[in-house]
Amino acid sequence: MFSKTIVSLVSLALLASATPAKKAKCSKGRTASSDKCCVWFDVLDDIQENLFDGGECGEETHESLRLTFHDCITFPIGKNGGGCDGSIMAFTDIEAGFDASIGLDEIANEQRPFALKHNVSFGDFIQFAGAVGVSNCGGGPRLQFLAGRSNYSTAAPDGLIPLPEDSTDKILKRMGAAGFSPNEVVDLLASHSVAAQDHVQPSIHGSPFDSTPSEFDAQFFVETLLKGDIMPAAPGVTTLGTGEVLSPYPGELRLKSDFELARDPRTACEWQSFATNQKLMVARFEAAMKKMTTLGNNLRSLTDCSEVIPVPKAAASQKAHIPAGKTNKDIEASCKRKPFPILSVLPGPQTSISPVPPS
Repeated sequence: MFSKTIVSLVSLALLASATPAKKAKCSKGRTASSDKCCVWFDVLDDIQENLFDGGECGEETHESLRLTFHDCITFPIGKNGGGCDGSIMAFTDIEAGFDASIGLDEIANEQRPFALKHNVSFGDFIQFAGAVGVSNCGGGPRLQFLAGRSNYSTAAPDGLIPLPEDSTDKILKRMGAAGFSPNEVVDLLASHSVAAQDHVQPSIHGSPFDSTPSEFDAQFFVETLLKGDIMPAAPGVTTLGTGEVLSPYPGELRLKSDFELARDPRTACEWQSFATNQKLMVARFEAAMKKMTTLGNNLRSLTDCSEVIPVPKAAASQKAHIPAGKTNKDIEASCKRKPFPILSVLPGPQTSISPVPPS
């Protein structure tokens, strides 16, 4: 009898484990693992159509992804706040005035009405919009999204966000204080593969950091290592912007911080490792963002709603190339442990990189 009881209990346990978890019913016939996630399907529909212009990897995507970092990396600031708390949206008039965040008032002000409309916290909305936006880019990551951040925050102090003119020592020290290793700093910079600038060199609004700004690919990690001999400014402009160094291509801007991190012995090998491995780049970026987007938050109070984030389309290529007009000899390889791989070279003459058009 005792053995039959054990068997019955085991059978009930197996039956319970085989029973599918109850799904929350959301709008348009969709389901979620938690009813707390349903609102994010509605936010997704709204921002894909009205913020990201039907799901494009354009300027709003670049700026939304930038906003995720600038909201989170103001950590630690002490015992009373910091991290991913939405303060850059709640106190845009203060935080967008910091040198590191110039121009972010535009995307913060564009996003705020969506957060208010759907009654979600600013901290949650910033991270959700960044994850959705980058999923629109070819080869992009599918980032974790956790919901439930408080809508209470205080304005962050200035000086906690690295600047493009900062030394590598200063950047690594600041990022280390927030809990990131030198390799993880490189991993986070995969975001620059779909980035562009407006304020470092204002004469060429929308100039990207690589030749494929709508593809989340490894071109950025290759092109930052090319020898620079061009100042990609408008005619008549003869001075490099603050935090800018010479570029390998007309129309493509190179940040001083990226240039130096690509060549520093502490970060060069991680930088180089992505040149022939786009999947590795994406995986490392997803892991670093998972860490960054929870700074200052209690994980036990958050709900995993990652299922709402769209699945990105595949990258056009899993391996970077040398752009037209350059050769492998133009690569300034800096990793001492392993030689830089020989990459294919696109045929044709050097051409100007087109700016990212405003949406």
